Amino acid sequence: MSTTRSTGNRGEAEVARYLRKKGYTLLASQWRCRFGELDLVARDRRGTVCFVEVKLRSTGAIGLPREFVDARKQERLRTAAAAYLSSHDIDAPARFDVAEVYAENDGALRMEYLENAFE
Repeated sequence: MSTTRSTGNRGEAEVARYLRKKGYTLLASQWRCRFGELDLVARDRRGTVCFVEVKLRSTGAIGLPREFVDARKQERLRTAAAAYLSSHDIDAPARFDVAEVYAENDGALRMEYLENAFE
């Protein structure tokens, strides 16, 4: 496994832990369909289905991770989310969140969680 993929998986695991601590129920991780991949799918305490895009960056990287979830990526996420809801027969409110994970020089991870990052 590549170092980038391994670090990405570690970032997703960290976000999943954070969500569980906040009372979310994890429904899926790295869910794939022909439209793309959903990093994490969770249900919050109110029953809202949250599609979480995890973006990992090293400390010195240029730009905020959320800036890499551009209009094209948002459209792919919307389409994949619709496929997920349909294939799992879920009729519930949904939103799109972005988890920014920063890999520090000492190997530690730091996270910023943005609820309802885009409509």
